[in-house]
Amino acid sequence: MDNEFFIDSEHLSQKALEKKHRLENDPSSRKNHMEYLPGMEQIESDICKKVIGQMNSYDYSQYTAKDVKAALEHEICTIEDFKALLSPAAEPFLEQMAQKARTETGKHFGNTVYMFTPLYIANYCENYCVYCGFNCYNHIKRMKLSMEQIEHEMKIIADSGMEEILILTGESRAQSDVEYIGEACKLASKYFRMVGLEIYPVNTDEYRYLHECGADYVTVFQETYDADKYETLHLLGHKRVWPYRFDAQERALMGGMRGVAFSALLGLSDFRKDALASALHVYYLQRKYPHAEMSLSCPRLRPIINNDKINPLDVHEKQLCQVICAYRIFLPFVGITVSSRESASFRNGIVKIAATKVSAGVSTGIGDHESKYTGKESDSIEGDEQFEINDDRSFEKMYRDISDEGLQPVLNDYLYV
Repeated sequence: MDNEFFIDSEHLSQKALEKKHRLENDPSSRKNHMEYLPGMEQIESDICKKVIGQMNSYDYSQYTAKDVKAALEHEICTIEDFKALLSPAAEPFLEQMAQKARTETGKHFGNTVYMFTPLYIANYCENYCVYCGFNCYNHIKRMKLSMEQIEHEMKIIADSGMEEILILTGESRAQSDVEYIGEACKLASKYFRMVGLEIYPVNTDEYRYLHECGADYVTVFQETYDADKYETLHLLGHKRVWPYRFDAQERALMGGMRGVAFSALLGLSDFRKDALASALHVYYLQRKYPHAEMSLSCPRLRPIINNDKINPLDVHEKQLCQVICAYRIFLPFVGITVSSRESASFRNGIVKIAATKVSAGVSTGIGDHESKYTGKESDSIEGDEQFEINDDRSFEKMYRDISDEGLQPVLNDYLYV
């Protein structure tokens, strides 16, 4: 990997520009996105075949109002019922879906809403993903926090009352190696009751090491389960290898992680098929690892650099609500997270129906929590954000708003003995 072409370069070299042009315009110049790279662990698992088989055979145009009504009447939601609830035929039944989803949520989660905040500790990246603000060809301000800076950020967040943190990095092993992330996990364990990771996928032994350092769960966005579309969006880097990313959650569970989270970035491809695949990924792994906690995130594509190059497919709030309600009906025990990509009004509404977890006090930049949480000017240089958030409410404001909706904000419900 010629990192000097991609990281902290205000003006790309001619060689880098030529390579970028080839990657964008000549598919034969790209590595096979289905072939593992050296050092990538391959596991024997039947999950991928099951998920993709169901996704590829899914013709949502064949479902009718009759199918939707039957799905809503069934006490247990089958895979066929779930397919009907994701179909266009279900759109006129959104109110009935919401009522059923609300009932299921109440059965298993009561009126609680869990809260967490993300902490980006580095934004260096070696991947060329055309839709991502961190991608290696974008000229942005790059930064990697030192352990002292990480602890400072964590203390500021913990002082606000937050008890769960999600640690994120850009996908660069060279700049953010597993040991660096592990040390950040050890620091996080001093300040928080729950520590999550959203980093580049790693091997089973590395997940085991990170768990020993204090990480409780791992989130991996597959982005899109459509491997052909994935190939056109991920042109360079380890992230280009579709099957290695798909198996990340299973490797994390094999490595001892307590929980895993799944997501497609709705809008990159056919959102109905991606939603089906995301939920089935959870469904099949849940049966293989019944002890594990599993959750789904529901992000939509946000405005980013190069947005015009990816032809995003519109996913409106009504359609997002349909997906989330279908998730809840099909997977009643699974946590559902709705991020700050969505508006405050949408998040206020969906937590009363199906979502069980929200982020608060969010920054997708690097090293800026002091200025955002306290209003003080920070001495550190701040790194650029990954994407634009929509709901910028502080932890305190989010807590009040959830309470005002008649819900119970929960910061942590784990006891360590």
